[in-house]
Amino acid sequence: MDESPSVADYVQLFRTYGHDLGGIYADDTDVRYAFLFEQVIRLLIRPSRFNLSLPMEFRQVAQRYHAGDADTLAHLREPVNRNFMLCDLHDLVMLKGGLRLQRMEKAGD
Repeated sequence: MDESPSVADYVQLFRTYGHDLGGIYADDTDVRYAFLFEQVIRLLIRPSRFNLSLPMEFRQVAQRYHAGDADTLAHLREPVNRNFMLCDLHDLVMLKGGLRLQRMEKAGD
Protein backbone atom coordinates (compact mmCIF):
# COMPACT_ATOMS: atom_id res chain seq x y z
CA MET A 1 0.00 0.00 0.00
CA ASP A 2 1.27 3.47 -0.81
CA GLU A 3 1.30 6.52 1.44
CA SER A 4 -2.28 7.49 0.64
CA PRO A 5 -4.84 4.86 1.67
CA SER A 6 -7.75 4.49 -0.73
CA VAL A 7 -11.00 2.59 -0.74
CA ALA A 8 -9.17 -0.25 -2.50
CA ASP A 9 -6.69 -0.55 0.38
CA TYR A 10 -9.50 -0.95 2.90
CA VAL A 11 -11.41 -3.40 0.69
CA GLN A 12 -8.28 -5.51 0.25
CA LEU A 13 -7.57 -5.46 3.98
CA PHE A 14 -11.10 -6.51 4.91
CA ARG A 15 -11.09 -9.14 2.17
CA THR A 16 -7.75 -10.61 3.27
CA TYR A 17 -8.10 -10.57 7.05
CA GLY A 18 -11.81 -10.18 7.59
CA HIS A 19 -13.30 -12.41 4.92
CA ASP A 20 -15.83 -13.68 7.42
CA LEU A 21 -16.15 -10.71 9.75
CA GLY A 22 -18.73 -12.43 11.91
CA GLY A 23 -16.53 -15.47 12.37
CA ILE A 24 -13.45 -13.60 13.53
CA TYR A 25 -15.47 -11.24 15.71
CA ALA A 26 -16.95 -14.19 17.53
CA ASP A 27 -13.46 -15.13 18.74
CA ASP A 28 -11.50 -11.99 19.60
CA THR A 29 -8.46 -14.15 20.38
CA ASP A 30 -8.18 -14.99 16.66
CA VAL A 31 -4.88 -13.61 15.36
CA ARG A 32 -6.61 -12.38 12.19
CA TYR A 33 -8.89 -10.19 14.29
CA ALA A 34 -6.02 -8.49 16.13
CA PHE A 35 -4.10 -8.03 12.89
CA LEU A 36 -7.12 -6.60 11.08
CA PHE A 37 -7.77 -4.11 13.86
CA GLU A 38 -4.13 -2.97 13.99
CA GLN A 39 -3.95 -2.61 10.21
CA VAL A 40 -7.17 -0.59 10.12
CA ILE A 41 -5.72 1.75 12.75
CA ARG A 42 -2.55 2.12 10.66
CA LEU A 43 -4.57 2.98 7.55
CA LEU A 44 -6.75 5.48 9.41
CA ILE A 45 -3.80 7.48 10.76
CA ARG A 46 -2.27 7.99 7.33
CA PRO A 47 -3.21 11.10 5.39
CA SER A 48 -5.36 10.54 2.33
CA ARG A 49 -8.27 12.03 0.47
CA PHE A 50 -10.28 8.88 1.18
CA ASN A 51 -9.59 9.04 4.92
CA LEU A 52 -10.76 12.65 4.92
CA SER A 53 -14.06 11.45 3.43
CA LEU A 54 -14.63 9.25 6.50
CA PRO A 55 -16.17 10.68 9.66
CA MET A 56 -13.49 12.46 11.67
CA GLU A 57 -14.33 10.33 14.73
CA PHE A 58 -12.71 7.28 13.11
CA ARG A 59 -9.52 9.20 12.42
CA GLN A 60 -9.46 10.74 15.90
CA VAL A 61 -9.93 7.41 17.66
CA ALA A 62 -7.20 5.86 15.51
CA GLN A 63 -4.82 8.74 16.31
CA ARG A 64 -5.51 8.47 20.04
CA TYR A 65 -5.16 4.68 19.97
CA HIS A 66 -1.89 4.91 18.04
CA ALA A 67 -0.59 7.57 20.46
CA GLY A 68 -1.36 5.29 23.42
CA ASP A 69 -4.11 7.40 24.98
CA ALA A 70 -5.08 5.51 28.15
CA ASP A 71 -8.84 6.12 27.85
CA THR A 72 -8.93 5.08 24.20
CA LEU A 73 -6.84 1.97 24.86
CA ALA A 74 -9.12 1.00 27.74
CA HIS A 75 -12.24 1.55 25.62
CA LEU A 76 -10.90 -0.47 22.70
CA ARG A 77 -9.67 -3.25 24.95
CA GLU A 78 -13.32 -4.36 25.02
CA PRO A 79 -14.00 -6.63 22.04
CA VAL A 80 -17.51 -5.26 21.56
CA ASN A 81 -16.10 -1.74 21.05
CA ARG A 82 -13.52 -2.90 18.51
CA ASN A 83 -16.21 -4.93 16.74
CA PHE A 84 -18.51 -1.93 16.57
CA MET A 85 -15.78 0.28 15.14
CA LEU A 86 -14.67 -2.28 12.55
CA CYS A 87 -18.24 -3.08 11.47
CA ASP A 88 -19.13 0.59 11.07
CA LEU A 89 -15.94 1.29 9.15
CA HIS A 90 -16.46 -1.74 6.92
CA ASP A 91 -19.99 -0.60 6.09
CA LEU A 92 -18.80 2.94 5.30
CA VAL A 93 -16.00 1.69 3.09
CA MET A 94 -18.48 -0.45 1.17
CA LEU A 95 -20.86 2.50 0.76
CA LYS A 96 -18.07 4.86 -0.30
CA GLY A 97 -16.94 2.78 -3.24
CA GLY A 98 -16.11 -0.68 -1.91
CA LEU A 99 -19.21 -2.29 -3.37
CA ARG A 100 -18.65 -0.60 -6.74
CA LEU A 101 -15.03 -1.77 -6.71
CA GLN A 102 -16.07 -5.35 -5.95
CA ARG A 103 -18.65 -5.29 -8.75
CA MET A 104 -16.05 -4.02 -11.19
CA GLU A 105 -13.63 -6.75 -10.15
CA LYS A 106 -16.30 -9.44 -10.63
CA ALA A 107 -17.23 -8.03 -14.03
CA GLY A 108 -13.59 -8.25 -15.06
CA ASP A 109 -13.31 -11.94 -14.12
